[in-house]
Amino acid sequence: MAKDNSKQLFFKSKRIVNKRVSLPKIQPGDKIDYKNIRLLIRFISQQGKIIPRRVSKVTLKQQRLITIAIKKARILALLPFKNNAILFKLKRAQIAYEKKYLQDLKKKRKEKRNRKIREQNKSKEQKKVQSKVQNKSKEQKKVQ
Repeated sequence: MAKDNSKQLFFKSKRIVNKRVSLPKIQPGDKIDYKNIRLLIRFISQQGKIIPRRVSKVTLKQQRLITIAIKKARILALLPFKNNAILFKLKRAQIAYEKKYLQDLKKKRKEKRNRKIREQNKSKEQKKVQSKVQNKSKEQKKVQ
């Protein structure tokens, strides 16, 4: 029995898609404003260009607000029109700080979770010990 290869013509080949590393997303508390330079720096490339929406993975509304804020900041000389080395260093330092901050948060959450588990285990053990003590006292009363 030979396999029918005619059906295979209609199947799409499964391509491996490289996932892009996305920038840190805008948090709900972050205000998109021309004065918020730390936020705006994340959306400017090394050449000083505004990073497109498909790369930065923000919503359409957020992208519009970001572009308007960047343009206002450039006009008011808060951001340069062409990116310079100082700004790029500042951007890299900020990204490193955010990574470290996220790692610290993960560690703290993990420690907190472990503490809760330990406390739960201790309380379970205490309950077991109490039940054993109560059972022994009941047995002693029955014997008497």
